[in-house]
Amino acid sequence: MERPAAPAAHEAAEIRLTITSPEQMRELGRRLAKLLRAGDLVMLSGELGAGKTTLTRGLGEELGVRGAVTSPTFVIARVHPSLGDGPPLVHVDAYRLAGGLDEMEDLDLDVSLPDSVIVVEWGEGKVEELTEDRLQVVIHRTVGDAASGDTPEPAGTDEVRHVTLTGMGERWADAGLETLTG
Repeated sequence: MERPAAPAAHEAAEIRLTITSPEQMRELGRRLAKLLRAGDLVMLSGELGAGKTTLTRGLGEELGVRGAVTSPTFVIARVHPSLGDGPPLVHVDAYRLAGGLDEMEDLDLDVSLPDSVIVVEWGEGKVEELTEDRLQVVIHRTVGDAASGDTPEPAGTDEVRHVTLTGMGERWADAGLETLTG
């Protein structure tokens, strides 16, 4: 795992991780949840099966929210109230939504954001206008030789994920993302 340099005042904070199992992805979610607070927007991107919901499941476990965290693909959004004194988790899957923030207005994310942790799968080009302060998580699943695109990975590497977390805005400049590498 690479250790990032401290970001400059207007530079995005970024770390890169290699995850080798679904349990490690879930654990990353648990560790990330310790850095989250009400008002945080987390945008997840990655192909189908990359581990977006697995990561969110870990977030929900550590945040101590009610209900099983499952993919909200068909319901678009699920609200998981906190079982303690932490913020609720709003889990959104924007995959089937073609428009930008206008189409998502019915979800009232702008109303929920100050009091919740909002996680949006497939949110690129759709929710950035909610806040300048957001965490972008890109999960890349290795599915073949990078050069040719058709050579399979060696046995046992089908679960390898390369995760890039980029903190945008003042909130993430010194939020401690580097603690996730240890």
